[in-house]
Amino acid sequence: MRSEVVVVVVVVVVVVVVVVVVVVVVLVVEVVVVVIVVVVVVVVVVVVVVVVVVVVVVVVVAAAAAAVVIAIVCILLLSYQWWLW
Repeated sequence: MRSEVVVVVVVVVVVVVVVVVVVVVVLVVEVVVVVIVVVVVVVVVVVVVVVVVVVVVVVVVAAAAAAVVIAIVCILLLSYQWWLW
C-alpha cells in the first residue's frame, strides 16, 4: 500500500512538473514571437518614415532647383529683351 502511494505521488509530481515546464516554454515562445513581431513592425515603420522623408526632401529640392532655373531663365530673357530695345 505504501509503495502505491509513493508511485502515485511521484506520477503526480512528474505530471505537474511537465505541465509547468510546457506552460513556461509556451509562454517564453509566445513572448519571443511577440517581441519579434514588434521589432519587425517598428523596423518597417522606421523604414517607411525614412523613405517618405527622403522622397519629400527630394521633391522639395527638385522644386527649388526648378524654381531657381525658371527664375534664371526669366531674368536672362528679360535682360535679353532689354538689350534688344
